[in-house]
Amino acid sequence: MTPIASTATPEQDVEYRDVVIVGAGISGIGAAYHLQKSRPESSFLIVDKLDNFGGTWRLHRYPGLRSDSDLYTFGYGFKPWKGNPIATGQEILDYLQEVIDENGLADKIRYGQTLCRADWCSEKQLWQLQIEGAAGTTYRIETRFLWMCQGYYRYEKGHMPKWDGMSDFQGQIIHPQHWPEDIELQGKRVLVIGSGATAATIIPAIADKCDHVTMLQRSPGYLRYGRNIDQLVDMLRSLEVDESWIHEIARRKILHDQHQGMLRSLQDPEGFRAELLDGVRQQLDGDKALLRHFSPDYRPWSQRILFVPDGDLFQNLRSGKASVVTDRIECFTKDGVQLESGKHLEADIVITATGFDLSVMGDIPFFVDDIQVNFANTVTYRGMMFTDVPNFVWVFGYFRSAWTMRADLVSEFVCRLLAHMDQSRSKSVTPRLRPTDKGMTLGPWIDPDNFSPNYLRRSLHLLPKCGPHSPWQNLQDYWVERKDFAEANLDDSALVYR
Repeated sequence: MTPIASTATPEQDVEYRDVVIVGAGISGIGAAYHLQKSRPESSFLIVDKLDNFGGTWRLHRYPGLRSDSDLYTFGYGFKPWKGNPIATGQEILDYLQEVIDENGLADKIRYGQTLCRADWCSEKQLWQLQIEGAAGTTYRIETRFLWMCQGYYRYEKGHMPKWDGMSDFQGQIIHPQHWPEDIELQGKRVLVIGSGATAATIIPAIADKCDHVTMLQRSPGYLRYGRNIDQLVDMLRSLEVDESWIHEIARRKILHDQHQGMLRSLQDPEGFRAELLDGVRQQLDGDKALLRHFSPDYRPWSQRILFVPDGDLFQNLRSGKASVVTDRIECFTKDGVQLESGKHLEADIVITATGFDLSVMGDIPFFVDDIQVNFANTVTYRGMMFTDVPNFVWVFGYFRSAWTMRADLVSEFVCRLLAHMDQSRSKSVTPRLRPTDKGMTLGPWIDPDNFSPNYLRRSLHLLPKCGPHSPWQNLQDYWVERKDFAEANLDDSALVYR
């Protein structure tokens, strides 16, 4: 798609939109759909610094790129998914393209546009945005409401630990976030550092191409096997049930099963752990030497449980095309890595599937009446708005469920909030602590004892705070929030209108 040029010139007034959405990924496109459907009279614009829509699915190009959530929940509630539960990156982009085309959203999106600074002006009761276009020119947009859908990690670079001796390595070091198109894997010894979804995706995709691939992990994580089909969906399709019904039924069933798994992880963690490990044991043909690499010592769901579709990772481990090592890196050498155990792993290519760095609000500077906002000093309202920051929402999805489930709930809430502001003839809404909230104990954005992935632990100090009770919490619980968001009292004194 060709980026849309700015309609403003230096001689003209700044552009105006009722709502500006930042980010044309799955959250931003979903926000645009809800806004257009619920508020067709509102003018809005999506700006994205990439050259096309898709966000994560456009940026990442490593082999085997696929979802780690099923598309019945990772897809939108309003758009039936008709493919396999786990989808490739290209299938997700095709799905998003259909949403854009079917809803006429293409002319609402501007690509190659970077939000450089955002200033809230209380006198004007609006946000003043400084945008840098693809050609390097800047222009301004004024908007009543700012909707941040830019995601939560830095696109510019992935998380790369600094190991001793990296400069001595004579092979190639690659982070999956910056996958080179000209990489040559044939006959190479490849070392993949990491054990998350990215590593488990890349290894099966390259195992047939290279001489051997080794997964090096610091500690095991939980994995579960399943076929990349949904038997319930297949049965309903054989009965010629309408696709929209199939989508909704599958969505509800998957959410129910996920919720039951979460409850089991809390109420019977040892039983749930034994069940997960038994599934892995079967996939590894009872190989005890391999099984120890997939036996974590933490409670299930303290970190995300990795789904291995059709057991492709296990297949490569059983065949010997891939291997796994659990150890820590002491240093890089000229031809591999030296481990703390004393073992040396030879490699021609090292792939650092070591995750990403969290980015709070896209690292964009925000100001309220010329005072820069430090989001770490704010308290969140329902995990989406922030104290003393007017007309502002950040979409942050679920950790354990599909990201889009929460993005949809937030979209519905925002549209209801905007309608409420119209009815009350309010120009702004600002979350503020009530007198009864003053002095309450504040905690981190997410309880690290409940969920503790490395990228979150590294950045908790940058994130907003949470209170001990509603509405000052980031609950990360779909089953609670789907009701709370829909029934939230918009006249609560926690929301100050002007």
